[in-house]
Amino acid sequence: MSNLSLKIVKLLTKKKLTVSFAESCTGGLLASSITSISGSSKVFNMGLVTYSNNAKVKLLKVPKKTITKYGAVSYETCLLMAKNLSKISKSNISISITGIAGPNGGTKEKPVGLVYIGLKKGSKIIIKKNLFKSKNRVSIQKATVNQALKMILNTL
Repeated sequence: MSNLSLKIVKLLTKKKLTVSFAESCTGGLLASSITSISGSSKVFNMGLVTYSNNAKVKLLKVPKKTITKYGAVSYETCLLMAKNLSKISKSNISISITGIAGPNGGTKEKPVGLVYIGLKKGSKIIIKKNLFKSKNRVSIQKATVNQALKMILNTL
C-alpha cells in the first residue's frame, strides 16, 4: 500500500491538489495510508469515518430515505457520500467507501466483500462496485484501500 500512497502524495503535491475521504467499512484505513506519508499534510484535507447510518445522515447529509430504500451499502449511498463530502471538504478529489467487510452482515443480495468506492473530481464521478472474494475482514479492508488508491492514481 505505501508505494501507492507515496506516489499519490507526490503527485497531489506536484499538482497542488487536495483529497478527502468518507470511509465506512475501512474505518479510516485509507486516511491512515495517506497520513503515514511524510508531507501528506499539504494534500490531505479530511477523513471522516461515517461508520453508522446515523453518521452518514448527520455528517454527510445522505437522506435517511436513500439509506432506507437502497441500504447503506449501495451505489446510491456511495454516490451521495462522495458528492456531499466534496461540498463539505472543498477538496479537489473526494473518495467515499461503503461496504460489508464481514465476516458477518452479508446477505444473498449483498454478500460479505461487496464494497462501493466513489470518486469525485470536479464534475467527474466514478462509482465502482467491487466484490472482494476473501471472507477475511482485514483483507477485504486492505483490498478496498488498495482499490481506492488505484482509482485516485488513475485520476491523476
